[in-house]
Amino acid sequence: MNSFVKIIITAVLSFFPLTIIAQDNDKTNLWKIEGDEIKTSYLFGTMHLIPEKDFNLKDKVKTAFDSSELVVLELDMSHPEFMKDMMAQAYLEQGTELKSFMDDSEYELLDNFLKEKMGIGMQMYNTMKPFMLMSVVLMASVDGPLASFEMTLMQMAKESGKQIKGLETIATQVGVFDATPYDRQLDDLLDMIKNLDDSTELFNTMAQLYISEDIDSLYDYMDDYMNGDLEMMARFLDERNNNWIPEISKFSKEFSTFYGVGAAHLAGGQGVINLLRKAGYTVTPVMD
Repeated sequence: MNSFVKIIITAVLSFFPLTIIAQDNDKTNLWKIEGDEIKTSYLFGTMHLIPEKDFNLKDKVKTAFDSSELVVLELDMSHPEFMKDMMAQAYLEQGTELKSFMDDSEYELLDNFLKEKMGIGMQMYNTMKPFMLMSVVLMASVDGPLASFEMTLMQMAKESGKQIKGLETIATQVGVFDATPYDRQLDDLLDMIKNLDDSTELFNTMAQLYISEDIDSLYDYMDDYMNGDLEMMARFLDERNNNWIPEISKFSKEFSTFYGVGAAHLAGGQGVINLLRKAGYTVTPVMD
């Protein structure tokens, strides 16, 4: 499986420790953040999409959430302009179609797959950016309904009257994918369809590792899959992680904050846990 497909999958699942520094982390996706100049906060590694049968928000996470004043996710999806901004970033420039980046046989392969899995073909997706279509293909290939930690956390925030903020903008996230030429993204998408069993296996294995909260095993598993495309992964994780640290400092100085980010961002030398420790904060595991 090629690197871009793996990155799309980890973007959807969002947990992948990048660096090859040996880790010895406790088995937990929840971490407490403490420091002299901040209010006690929590960092929770999410899985953006997970099979509904495997979804479980543990009591320790609910307790941390309830004790926090503010909820901060990667994106503030509750913002009134979010869907407008998302649509602006998700589609190609006016007059451009994905069909122009493929030959007829490739287009037909995509069209037939979408008709079989989604009930509607490429006419629905022809003006979407490739990364959006790849997410559709991945979700269509997974058996059974899916659940989202972010959607659950947003609902909990609404019910408890907690404000939601974001660590970055949708433009920042989409920019990671826009840096890769569309024809390459589509080549990888077609490869994903031709080798769908590999993608499905990766999804299912990572879901089970996430459930076990074993960050080190996640690292070992993904290290086997990534073949050294460090430049793209630096854009996808490292740069964003480093950008988040001052934002976390800012929010936690004012509020006890519950942070929910993809668990990909937690571990490794350039992971959020290690970067927070380098910034002088105490970050400790929260166990059952």
